[in-house]
Amino acid sequence: MQCLVTGGAGFIGSHLVDSLIARGDRVTVVDDLSRGKRENLEQAIERGAELRVGDVRDVELVAELFATSRPEVVFHLAAQVDVRYSVEHPADDASANVLGTIAVLEGARAVGTRRVVNSSTGGGLYGEADVLPTPEEYPIKPLAPYGQGKYAAEGYCAVYARLHGLSTVSLRYGNVYGPRQDAHGEAGVVAIFCGCLTEGRRPRVFGDGRQTRDWVEVGDAVSANLLAAASQVTGAVNVGWGRETSVLELIETLRDVAEREIADPEFAFERPGEVRRSAVDPTRARAELGWVPKVELPEGLRRVLAAG
Repeated sequence: MQCLVTGGAGFIGSHLVDSLIARGDRVTVVDDLSRGKRENLEQAIERGAELRVGDVRDVELVAELFATSRPEVVFHLAAQVDVRYSVEHPADDASANVLGTIAVLEGARAVGTRRVVNSSTGGGLYGEADVLPTPEEYPIKPLAPYGQGKYAAEGYCAVYARLHGLSTVSLRYGNVYGPRQDAHGEAGVVAIFCGCLTEGRRPRVFGDGRQTRDWVEVGDAVSANLLAAASQVTGAVNVGWGRETSVLELIETLRDVAEREIADPEFAFERPGEVRRSAVDPTRARAELGWVPKVELPEGLRRVLAAG
């Protein structure tokens, strides 16, 4: 199968590319390498993946890329992922996450792509939800432009489905972590804390550390993408455990699995735009995709530490 992965040199994208190549798919990657890394794709390129360096906001580049690769399935992961950056630069955030998505959808429509799997966010959309874990039908109340932009991108996916018959699905991730993780974005705290552990530095906690997230290991996020691509499910689908784990609990779990002691954290002021509590309800993913997460947090942290 011919696949196109936008943002494929990034954290989740590169793991997805590895899985696609391993099962024998033909893969084209587009990434501007602003956050993604060429070295993340070294083995995939050796096995036949093609990397095109460019920005998905470049409409002409995207159109040409679709015309030459003619993908059957598109996995759209290219994005601006930093919540704090979106608060400070909302227009640039929207340019990347909304206009970039439109360019990808238009490219897919033009060449008759069968399926688009869009990467979205859970906690970034639901805001301070009264229902935890939060189902897909819960009212959208983002606290930062990042979540609003991702919701707009989901809306464009739905419009292209209604208007052009393009099959789309949007995966609303919990907080994905794992090897190759960037320190930016909310889930980046795992990479930061693991770095503090290996380097003997004190981790910095913003707020009181009791804010919660739904941690999902990257391998489980990849399996959700593969199942979504093979399905006919449309709309939004949560991808998470449906569990709340606080930042302080994350540190304690890291202490339990590590071979060395992590220093007590230092505390700093809370940052604007960040949700206090977050966990997504995965019922639809289990029922309609057959997706069940497998990697528990302790094992996931061991994988991060083993990868260095």
